[in-house]
Amino acid sequence: MRILHKQQHLPPLDGPRLEPHPFRAAGTPPDKCNGAPLVPVNRRERGLEARRTVMAAEERGEGEAVNSEHKDEDRQPPNGVNDAFEFRQLGKDDFEQFEALLRYAFQVSSSEMARIGWSDKEMKQSKKPIFEASHVMGWFYKGRLASQVVIYPMEVNIQGEICKMGGITGVATYPEYTGRGLIHSLLAKSLEYMRSQQQIISYLCPYSIPLYRKHGWEIMSDKMTFAIKDTQLPARHQVEGQIERVDIENEDLHKVYKYFALQEHGALIRGALEWEEYWRWDSDDVMAAVYYSAERKPLGYVIYYIENEVFSIKEMVYLNQEAKYGIWNYISAHFSMITKVEGANYTGEPIAFQFEDSEIDESIQPYAMARIVDVQRFLEQYSFQFEDPKLTLEIEVSDVMAPWNNGIFHVSWRDGRTFCEKVNSWSTGHRLSLDIKTLTTMLMGYKRPTYLYNNDRIDMDYHLLKTLETLIPPDKPYFSDYF
Repeated sequence: MRILHKQQHLPPLDGPRLEPHPFRAAGTPPDKCNGAPLVPVNRRERGLEARRTVMAAEERGEGEAVNSEHKDEDRQPPNGVNDAFEFRQLGKDDFEQFEALLRYAFQVSSSEMARIGWSDKEMKQSKKPIFEASHVMGWFYKGRLASQVVIYPMEVNIQGEICKMGGITGVATYPEYTGRGLIHSLLAKSLEYMRSQQQIISYLCPYSIPLYRKHGWEIMSDKMTFAIKDTQLPARHQVEGQIERVDIENEDLHKVYKYFALQEHGALIRGALEWEEYWRWDSDDVMAAVYYSAERKPLGYVIYYIENEVFSIKEMVYLNQEAKYGIWNYISAHFSMITKVEGANYTGEPIAFQFEDSEIDESIQPYAMARIVDVQRFLEQYSFQFEDPKLTLEIEVSDVMAPWNNGIFHVSWRDGRTFCEKVNSWSTGHRLSLDIKTLTTMLMGYKRPTYLYNNDRIDMDYHLLKTLETLIPPDKPYFSDYF
């Protein structure tokens, strides 16, 4: 349960003044109620050679290792699985097998890692903290690991509410064991585990969107890459503060991101494990610069590297317009060293409009996927934009993987709280039917109710559209991490 119209009570960062984000439209407030406050957003990430190597290997390798699984994924064990197969959680004694399957599925060879400066020992050490902190499940054949999935225990900001999230990664199967439904089974068991841990939502970075859609995950955010010529860089803006190059482990980086993530819908809350994963595949050439106000308050940062006359932005975060201008002043100061600036934007909105010369190259592609794990708990915690004691909704959800999500959920509001009850039959005129994928992408704000209705993703009366559009905040999710 949660109080509606929740204002953002953020921890003090010595008081930076937050301003509306320049990349986000103000949205249209509902006719008869106040909308949830909009919050600033930003852009992020440009991987280095090591990260590119692993990500590229994932795309060509892990997908291949599981592709044939996709064909028969609806067959769950014990179909095709005999007594020689055993399901269990992986322990510390299984780490070598865990790491070996990852290396095989991602096709990361020792020579390839050596080329980018990683030894076998370093590779293993880099994965061990994740293995130890995560819940890893697998199928074993005659005592040898055949298939596995990793669940990171994480937290994300869902409309101002910090929620437990299960991050799915490390999904892999040796080719000789595909076609037996092992991955299907592991994802089903993952949902059961996440529900038991009250991880009400799950994120993943997909190597196969169709595969995960079949299991109930849906696209929730985009990655927009951009390229800006040196001649298109913005003119200098006068600012009172100063930007300084810092070590990548500088505490002010963490402070700024923490403050940013606590106000940004969809954002990952980075703890020690998340920051370790964030830096995992970066080379020694990565650099960082923090923007400080005249009062020495950290208000933003840019993480970047320069290679072949290209300024590549890995992440840019700013808490107000002053910091944004200060960071772009800093980037533009590299004019004599570079021919262009490249980066990625995860706000859900193109950035070209912000430049005097808007003829910049931008491309868009789906990035992260999400899935509601527990519909009832998620709806109870969700920050709807208004309450009306006279309004009730009944949402019929279909979920092929999680039986506890199948059925009708009666949603009502009173005393500033959302109540959700699973019922056996319809009792109100405000009815809608949809699958778990559609419910997820709608409540996460990636696609609006009208769009989903017009594309036959929601079954309901047309008159209910205005109500849904008013209930669901207009914020698009921001997610820039990779795991």
